[in-house]
Amino acid sequence: MKSNFHLLFYLRKQKNYKGGPQAVYMRITVNGKRAEMSAGRECDPAKWNSHAGRAIGTKEEIKSLNNYLDSLQTKVRNAHQVLIDANQRITTESLQNQFAGKTEKSHYLMKLFAEHNDKVKALIGNGFESNTLKGYKTSEKHLTGFLQKEYGKTDIEISQLNYAFITGFEFYLKADCKITGVSAAKYIKHLKKIANHCIANGWLKQNPFINFKSTAKAKERTFLTQQELDAMSNNKKLTVERLKQVRDIFVFCCYTGLSYADVKKLRRVEIGKGMDGEQWIFTSRQKTDTSSRIPLLPAALTIINRYQDYPQCENQGLLLPVLSNQKMNAYLKEIADLSGIVKHLTFHLARHTFATTVTLSNDVPIETVSKMLGHTNIKTTQHYAKILDTKVSHDMSLLKQKYAKV
Repeated sequence: MKSNFHLLFYLRKQKNYKGGPQAVYMRITVNGKRAEMSAGRECDPAKWNSHAGRAIGTKEEIKSLNNYLDSLQTKVRNAHQVLIDANQRITTESLQNQFAGKTEKSHYLMKLFAEHNDKVKALIGNGFESNTLKGYKTSEKHLTGFLQKEYGKTDIEISQLNYAFITGFEFYLKADCKITGVSAAKYIKHLKKIANHCIANGWLKQNPFINFKSTAKAKERTFLTQQELDAMSNNKKLTVERLKQVRDIFVFCCYTGLSYADVKKLRRVEIGKGMDGEQWIFTSRQKTDTSSRIPLLPAALTIINRYQDYPQCENQGLLLPVLSNQKMNAYLKEIADLSGIVKHLTFHLARHTFATTVTLSNDVPIETVSKMLGHTNIKTTQHYAKILDTKVSHDMSLLKQKYAKV
């Protein structure tokens, strides 16, 4: 970081000066702005060269003064170089503080990231999940790789985090790590969280993300149509018990909007009567700890009753016998093949199906859907809210009928 830097030593007359030695002062000028401080020495004006900023003469006391001023000049230049090496903004104040040893504690990016991840680890089960920590750990790994490649370092001061760093990191993720735009945006978001932490603490004076905008576009959400959902629900080819069990839990989530983590922890005591006298789910989302209240549709109630006497559920008070997410997704591929569904099924697709096929396409308002999904922001719901072609066709046919009468 370059700046116009100038140092001058001069004599200053004190108030009520009546003659004799004057105080030697040091003036630091950066980009036209000045800062002045006493050098802690005096000199007879008759023995001072104002152009050179030094005393004139060969006496020992003159040599001693000039040597002292030379040492101050060297110290200021060293302070200036320290600021340049640290990529810190050079001002009269920062240079004066560096010279005087009044520097702020340095903060390093990867050290802050590691401290953040340690806190997340300590809070797993109390606001954070292990998968969340896994994502932050991956971000930390990619940042370390980027620093080693572009800077030849394992860490940098937080003041070096700027627009060029962010865009460079994004390019590294896509080009070197072969990461998709959506995933890269997630890792950039993790970096932004650290930057916001630094801004809040006053360690960063400017927001490095102010001009950065991710160009990543979210993938289209996949979901089952009503025909596909019916084909899976009524599939007689599922004779293996484990497949029927996974199918039932998946279909249950298609009609309730619950995620894997939420249905796995769902207990029987969380089923009760709602204000309409019907059966509802009263639970809280594991991811956001927000309440989620969902009226149970007939298809969901049928599945609950099917597992009323299931030993595992009775003994543990659970509503349904949910397997590991890995096993559930593996079995869903078999179920899709046997049901004639060509889409790539994952458990989270059930949540998309609830938002689109089951609710929004049947005229349930998006605000109601958002509430049942347990979202804290309706914008999140809009990512799920894809209107089906059948809904568009239905709405437009009503419009056609209206114009046909005109």
